[in-house]
Amino acid sequence: MDELRPPTLLALPSYLAGHVARIGRRELVSALEAHDLRLPHFAVLAGLSDFGPLAQHALADRLGLNRSHLVGYLDELERRELVGRERDPDDRRRQRVTLTEAGKTLTRELKAEASRSQDAFLAELSARERETLISLLRRVVVADDRARSGAGPGE
Repeated sequence: MDELRPPTLLALPSYLAGHVARIGRRELVSALEAHDLRLPHFAVLAGLSDFGPLAQHALADRLGLNRSHLVGYLDELERRELVGRERDPDDRRRQRVTLTEAGKTLTRELKAEASRSQDAFLAELSARERETLISLLRRVVVADDRARSGAGPGE
C-alpha cells in the first residue's frame, strides 16, 4: 500500500517523532485512565519514585512542569493519599513532596503498565531497534536539557 502521508512530512524527523509520540502517548494515556490519572500525575509519581523526596520547585523543574500547574497535580495526588507534603527540613519555607506507601505501590503498578503500553505501541520494532530508538531519542533530550541549563557538552 502506498504511504498515506506526504513524503515531504515523512522525511522530517520532527514530524515523525511528533507523530510517534502521539501514538505512544495514546497507549500510555489509556493505561493511566484506568486509574483515573493523567500523564502529569504519572510523571510526578515516577519522578518521586526515581529521585526520592524533592522540594516542590525542584520536582517541577525536573519534570519540566509549570510550578503552579504542579500544585494542582499534587493536590489531587495528596487527596488520593498517594503523595504527602511536608516542610523541607533544609529550608522551612519550602514544601518537600514524598510518595506515601500507597503511592509507591501504585507507582510500581503504573510503571509495569507503562512498560506494557510501550511494548504494544513499539511492537513493529525488534528489541534491539527499540534500544537504539530510545538511545537516540535520549541523546536529543539530554542535549536539549544541557543547552537549556547553560551547561556545555559532556558537563
